[in-house]
Amino acid sequence: MNRVAVVTDSNSGITQAQAAQLGIRVLPMPFYIDDTMYYEDINLSQEQFYEKLAAGANISTSQPVVANVLDLWDELLQSCDQVLHIPMSSGLSGSCETAMALAQKYGGRVEVVNNQRISVTQRQSVLDAMELARQGKSAAEIKKILEDTKYDSSIYIMVDTLYYLKKGGRITPAAAAIGTFLKLKPVLQIQGEKLDAFAKARSVKQAKSVMIKAIQHDFVQRFGTDEQGTGMHLEMAYTGDRQEAETFRQEVQQIFPDQDIVMDPLSLSVSCHIGPGALALACTKVLV
Repeated sequence: MNRVAVVTDSNSGITQAQAAQLGIRVLPMPFYIDDTMYYEDINLSQEQFYEKLAAGANISTSQPVVANVLDLWDELLQSCDQVLHIPMSSGLSGSCETAMALAQKYGGRVEVVNNQRISVTQRQSVLDAMELARQGKSAAEIKKILEDTKYDSSIYIMVDTLYYLKKGGRITPAAAAIGTFLKLKPVLQIQGEKLDAFAKARSVKQAKSVMIKAIQHDFVQRFGTDEQGTGMHLEMAYTGDRQEAETFRQEVQQIFPDQDIVMDPLSLSVSCHIGPGALALACTKVLV
């Protein structure tokens, strides 16, 4: 049986401490904050990130340093037969394509998964990969399974403020001004590669309802199950305000009482574009 080492990045929401418990490795995503490089969960905590964001710091995302990626793979291949690398969606970052190019020189010993996942859905891919590896699947076999099922997930995100979408150029200043005046709470979606608009709500309560109904619709229409999501994982994520997220989790739990809801902070790579106070509801089809 080949021993497959599983690698992901911190966009999965898996912390370094959790990675050690799971027996996997997590590459910390780098950020430039006022021209200084920080690494998520290494010398940049969630709290520090939002403090700097609120202070108006200039924050930009970056790909993992190539040398760090290669050093990690080389280290793992000293004790493992193969490496399976699960980065964030190629539609949200160039790090996936970079990793795929780097893997070519390893003669099939490193496989990079391009299954369009981020945050809690990326986390579930990691857990699925670990189980498939335990079943004796090779890295190439696991890669194919994960990529064949890449569209078996949905994420809906309520944005609390339009400021960061305007700052990142995703909406015009005029649209942001109108939306702020009307107190709109946009709901975005990730179904596949990119972050796209989904709906506009007039309140947090309405935005929550929009996300719940969207998930129920996907359960039935996209995934062929019932509105309770039998055979689905139900997941949640948030930016900054865990107390508000916990309140929403309790509301969602009442609607889906049989679901074991996983909730993690949303990836900082997404958070820097949407700001604090966001709430996300996601689902992933059970794979193994």
